[in-house]
Amino acid sequence: MTEKEKKDKNKLDLHILARVLKLAKPYSKLFWWTVFLAVTLAPITALRPYLVKEMVDVNIFNNDLDGLTIMAMIYIGITILNTLMRYFFIYSTALLGQSIIQDFRVQVFDHITKLKLRFFDQTPIGTATTRTINDVEAVKRIFEQGSITIVADVLSIFMVLGMMFYSSWRLTIIFLLTVPLLIIATYIFKEKVKEAYQKVRQHISEMNAFLQERITGMRMVQIFNAEEQEMTKFKKINRSYTQANLDSILYYAVFFPVVELINAIALALLVYWGTKGIWNSNISPGAVIAFPLFLNMIFRPIRMLANRFNEMQMGLVAAERVYNILDNKSLIKNRGTIKDIDISGKIEFQKVGFAYDDENYVLKNLSFQINPGETLAIVGSTGSGKTTIINLLGRYYDINDGSILLDDQKLEKYELKFLRRRLALVLQDVFLFDGTVMENIKLRDNEITDAEVHEAAKKIGAHEFIMNMPGQYDFKITERGNNLSMGQRQLISFVRALVINPDVLILDEATSSVDTETESIIQYAIEQLIDKRSSIIIAHRLSTIRHADKILVMEDGEAKEMGKHEELMQIPDGKYKSLYELQFESEPVA
Repeated sequence: MTEKEKKDKNKLDLHILARVLKLAKPYSKLFWWTVFLAVTLAPITALRPYLVKEMVDVNIFNNDLDGLTIMAMIYIGITILNTLMRYFFIYSTALLGQSIIQDFRVQVFDHITKLKLRFFDQTPIGTATTRTINDVEAVKRIFEQGSITIVADVLSIFMVLGMMFYSSWRLTIIFLLTVPLLIIATYIFKEKVKEAYQKVRQHISEMNAFLQERITGMRMVQIFNAEEQEMTKFKKINRSYTQANLDSILYYAVFFPVVELINAIALALLVYWGTKGIWNSNISPGAVIAFPLFLNMIFRPIRMLANRFNEMQMGLVAAERVYNILDNKSLIKNRGTIKDIDISGKIEFQKVGFAYDDENYVLKNLSFQINPGETLAIVGSTGSGKTTIINLLGRYYDINDGSILLDDQKLEKYELKFLRRRLALVLQDVFLFDGTVMENIKLRDNEITDAEVHEAAKKIGAHEFIMNMPGQYDFKITERGNNLSMGQRQLISFVRALVINPDVLILDEATSSVDTETESIIQYAIEQLIDKRSSIIIAHRLSTIRHADKILVMEDGEAKEMGKHEELMQIPDGKYKSLYELQFESEPVA
């Protein structure tokens, strides 16, 4: 790393540290309480060996038993006070760290939920999970093992050194002869462990991303008999992660014995020169007895200081990664003011252009209109832009060109929560959460009553199948709804869509993954859903959309044809006619 890069990195670390310390603002009283304890502990800690020196030199050698008793009582009192204050210091720093991280974790999750879907398209779920859980948890170290604790240790070192000089400057100079060895060992340890910790953070992120993807896609792994290949990949990632941890352990295993060795050398020198000093009357016996205690008090924080700096450094590395997400401003801007009004459901796309990467446009100069209560079916080959249309309508992405109007008002003018509340989206791949049927329908929206859920379920024909389940509406659904059939999951998603009484309904290939028998039930549910409301239906089975008010044919991001089924079938060499006849010919005759 060049000198300039080091300076830039130090500036970045200080900037990140300042941002992290600002997180303590809501807990300023607790923060300053821990600082007070850190400052107060230093002189109290350094005072005890000095009291031992005074007891030996003043009381014991002068046969002052009463004075010795008083000094012993003072020593015990200071020891008890030191113990209590250290307890409160450790507990307060931990409480401060936990409180801050609790708020920080909520802040990060709240920010992630507002990011554009493009972020999730580009970021592995395991990586985002690592940032939200592991890295946020690591930031806690800055408060528990870092900043304040480092201040306490540094103050303790200086106070102990001050007491050592005051007790015996000769013995202190002898001790200082070993300090260069200690500084060199500490610096090497700090740099090596820092490097090892960075590798650990990198490898744990890679492991989380790998496991998240493979566990989620375990069905595909087993279907394609890829267990051995994936196990080989995992072993490689796991080996790298283990090696990074072993490297850090190795540095600890070397550093602590080296510090003990330096401590032993310092103690040997102090005993040797201290004994000579007693013979020459240059050093008091009390100082010789007190200095091993001073050594213990000064080597303990020095030994821990290198580790604390690394803990704080790792906390800063983790914080930098988290702030990279928080600084991601690819948010859907919610500046709209229109809300709490009646929506008729008129939708209009005016020369809309859109690119996920701002370069390769997937929608090009797209224009169409849906009148209130009409049903628009969108058909086209894979990649033609069908799903993109509904993503833009819900403002999960913002358009690059043109305008999208709802009731003659641009989508951006609507308050985002209100807009999405008036739209209901049913996808082909229904996502159900771990919880009851009722919880999955309400999505924990307390404004929706049980009666409204029952009414919606009855309307689309889902109530009977739910009542036949064990526990009925309290039936426990496993993760992603794996204990339900595709048709059952789809029906629950329809109830979830209807219960909010949307003004616009969007169905994205909602019947493509169900069997023919279930499709008739689903088709009835769809008819109930689209009744008297504007609807957009994306479907591969063209036979299910023949009665749509309009059919939009998409190809390569452009609108090729639009009209009713009968009108489109009359177009010679038309795209829709070609798709319909091709699909009709491929369907088995009953």
